[in-house]
Amino acid sequence: MDRESRQLHIFFFPFVAPGHMIPMIDMAKLFAMRGCKSTLIATPHDEPTFLKSIAKPRDSGFDIDVVTVSLPLKDVGLPEDCDNLNKAATMDMHRQFMRAVMMLDRQLELLIEKLAPDCLISDMFLPWTTEIAAKCGIPRLVFHGTSAFSVGGTECVRLYEPHKKVLCDSEPFVIPNFPGEITLSRMQLQDFVREETEFTKFYAQVKESEKRSFGVVMNSFYELEPAYAKHYSTFLGRRSWFIGPLSLCNEEIEDKSHRGSQASIDQHECLKWLDSKQPNSVIYICFGSMANFNAAQLHEIAVGLEASRQQFIWVVKKDPIVEEGKEEWLPDGYESRIRNKGLIIRGWAPQVLILDNEAIGGFVTHCGWNSILEAITAGVPMVTWPVAAEQFYNEKLVTRVLQIGVNVGVKRWVRYFGDSVKSDRVVEAVKRVLVGEEAGEMRRRTKALSEMARGAVEEGGSSWSDLGALLQELRLQRLASQKKI
Repeated sequence: MDRESRQLHIFFFPFVAPGHMIPMIDMAKLFAMRGCKSTLIATPHDEPTFLKSIAKPRDSGFDIDVVTVSLPLKDVGLPEDCDNLNKAATMDMHRQFMRAVMMLDRQLELLIEKLAPDCLISDMFLPWTTEIAAKCGIPRLVFHGTSAFSVGGTECVRLYEPHKKVLCDSEPFVIPNFPGEITLSRMQLQDFVREETEFTKFYAQVKESEKRSFGVVMNSFYELEPAYAKHYSTFLGRRSWFIGPLSLCNEEIEDKSHRGSQASIDQHECLKWLDSKQPNSVIYICFGSMANFNAAQLHEIAVGLEASRQQFIWVVKKDPIVEEGKEEWLPDGYESRIRNKGLIIRGWAPQVLILDNEAIGGFVTHCGWNSILEAITAGVPMVTWPVAAEQFYNEKLVTRVLQIGVNVGVKRWVRYFGDSVKSDRVVEAVKRVLVGEEAGEMRRRTKALSEMARGAVEEGGSSWSDLGALLQELRLQRLASQKKI
C-alpha cells in the first residue's frame, strides 16, 4: 500500500510522569479507534503499564502498539530507579532528569526513520521534538495536558508581567488581555514566573517550539471554555484542536480500572463500599501523583474529615513511614472510629471508577487538569486545593468561571508540598460542597457540563468533529509532502 492511501500513522510521545502519560495513552486509543495506527513511546520501566492499558483495544483489533526509548540516567548522574519525574526528589535531581529526557533526541530520530510515522504528537515539555520532526519531514503537534484557560492565562501573565506592578505578594492583579476579569496574586504564580530561574528559559523554549509546531491538541472540549478556546486561537494565534475529555474513550469498568498504575485497593471492594452509601453522600479526597503533604498537614485533613461528620474516601500516598506501620499523622484510634464512615486508600486509586459512582457527591482535588476533567465528566463538584504547576489557574476556572466548586483557602504556590490548611477549613469546604442549597446548585451545574462532555465526544459532537478535522488536515499534509518528493 502506498503512503498516500494507507492509514495515518501517529507517534505519541508523553513526558515521563503519570499525569502526562495517562491522557496520552487515552489519546493514542482514541486515534486508533478513529482508524489510525497509533504508536506510543515509553521507557522500558513504563512499557508494561502502557501495554496493560492498551490490551483491550488491541484485542478488539485496533492498531495500537508501544516502542521504547531508554533514559540515559547514569549519564546525568541519576540512579537507575529514578525512572519517573515523581522520583526526582530534589530540584537538582529534577534538572538532571530533564537533561536525561532531552538526550532522547537521537533515539527518537532513529525510531521515526525506522517506522515512518506521518505525525508526532509530543508533550509540551519536549520542545526539542519540534526540530526532530522538522528534520524528519513530519508535522509535530504539541499536547497540552491542561485547559486553554490555564495555558492562555499563564501566557498573558508571562507576556505582560502584571505581577511586577503590584506592591506586595498578596496584592491581587487582573490578568491583562484575558477574558473574565480573572485575578491572581504574585504568590499564586509558578516560581519560574515570579523570578528568573533555569526553568524560565526552558519554558520560553517550550512556547517558541509551540509557535513553530503544526498546532496544539487539547484535552478539553469547546463547550467547557468557549471564551478561552477562542482567546487561545485568536489572541494568542495558536492553531488548536479540542478533542477531550480523553478519559471518555474508556467505556467499561475494566478499561477505567487499568488507567495508570496498579490500584492499591481491589476495585470490587471499593465499589462495594460505595454502593452501600446514599447518592451524593461521600466526599472523595485525592491530591494526584506529585503533591506530598507532611505529617502535620495529613493530621489536619484527618481531623477535619472526622469533624465534618461526612462519609469519605481518602487517597493517601504510600511512603516508607506508612509501610513500616508508623502512621504518626493518624489521630489515636482514628480508623476504628471512622470504620463505617471512611475508607483510606494507601497508594494508587481507580479514580475514574470512584468518581463515576453515584455515591460520590464531592471531590477535594489539587486541581490537576486530569482530575478536574474527570470530575466534570462524572458530574462531581469540587473543593479546590491547588499546590503547584498551573493549578491556581485551574482553581479560578472551577470556582469563578464555571462555579462548580469552592476553594479551601490556599493562598500560596509551593512546589510539591503545598501551603498549610487547618482542619476547620476542611470541615467548612467539605460541608459546602456536599450539603445544602449551594451544594445542590453546584451539582446541577456540574451535571449539565457532564452531559456536554459526553455529547462532545459522540459522533457529530464538537470534540469528535475537531478530531475528524485534524485527521483530514494530517492526510492533506501527508499528500502535500508526498508531492514534494
